[in-house]
Amino acid sequence: MADLLQLNQQFLQAFGENGQNIQYYYAPGRVNLIGEHTDYNGGYVFPAALTFGTTLLLRPRGDRVLRMASANFPLTGEIDLDSIAYREEDDWMNYPKGVVKELQNRGKGPAHGYDMLYSGEIPNGAGLSSSASIEVLTAYALLAEGGHGIDRTELALLAQKSENEFNGVQCGIMDQFAVANGRENEAILLMCDTLEHRHVPFDSGDCVLVIGNTNKRRGLVDSKYNERRAECDQAVHDLRSAFPDLTLLGQLTPEQLEQESGRIASDTVRKRAKHVVEEIARVLESVRVLEKGDLNAFGALMNASHDSLRDLYEVTGLELDAMVEAARMVPGVLGSRMTGAGFGGCTVSLVRKDSVDGFKAAVADSYTKKTGLIPDFYVCSIGGGAGRLDAPV
Repeated sequence: MADLLQLNQQFLQAFGENGQNIQYYYAPGRVNLIGEHTDYNGGYVFPAALTFGTTLLLRPRGDRVLRMASANFPLTGEIDLDSIAYREEDDWMNYPKGVVKELQNRGKGPAHGYDMLYSGEIPNGAGLSSSASIEVLTAYALLAEGGHGIDRTELALLAQKSENEFNGVQCGIMDQFAVANGRENEAILLMCDTLEHRHVPFDSGDCVLVIGNTNKRRGLVDSKYNERRAECDQAVHDLRSAFPDLTLLGQLTPEQLEQESGRIASDTVRKRAKHVVEEIARVLESVRVLEKGDLNAFGALMNASHDSLRDLYEVTGLELDAMVEAARMVPGVLGSRMTGAGFGGCTVSLVRKDSVDGFKAAVADSYTKKTGLIPDFYVCSIGGGAGRLDAPV
């Protein structure tokens, strides 16, 4: 987590005056541990909040102006609470602005302005939910400052709606939900369309999570995402001759799909359906083995998930495969897989603590030789959700 004393100094440099009345809030990033491309197919995902994220320092003002600054970007701004609108040139500030607008739409907008300094530890564009972290953080802080009660599911929905409608990004609910509802050493079994969920113990023992950022720009994600959704819809269409009420692949068991997969005309579409249905089964099996504390079994499920995403769903690519292959060669690695939409972004590996230094060195060397890119690594555990921080002393 960020150094609050250091951020205090940056806050005073940005906004002047003294250090009185500054309040401190935090929201994590998130990683999906297993369950990829299942959400839009009516299946479970299994995200967790991370032990790094975004910190917000804010101080009330006597007027109707929000002054925003970031420890990560030079761009600052002054926003009138009575005329909030999306402006492309406002860049990162559009995320908190969207949340403020959504709060106003619900009759819970701030009654006065604030000076606001954001500090993020989440790499942008890596698929670890920097935008969701900012959104949930802003909503939590302004609701708390305004004396409003906070329902964490509503908090996630508010943040998602602001990103969908104000920023025009049609994201699902998983990111905001995990950021809002994270608990230390617990992952979240989540059905995205119904928000049915439960927290599952994740006792990592002598292991940590290592997030590997491929630093590959994910240029194919949107087009391939739409293509995969269409293929899944086609699979449902083809299978309705056996299952007339079928609307989503997530309604099938692996046994049902195996029995009737010949009804799917295309080999490619058959592979897509097989990944989805088996991946949902892997998520449920992950819950079972983690409740028994079997990290080795969970690592094997991580490996199987990546292999399915590579061979059946075909959304990995050279960089993700190179990083996962290198990770699995390192002693002390229980499992490694891509996380997120694919075609770049990040991997997540479960690594014994005493192997982490060797892991970073060996994976970086192998990965750079294969791809010419230099990776970044983030060592973390599963942390808590959004909340208020104590003032530094």
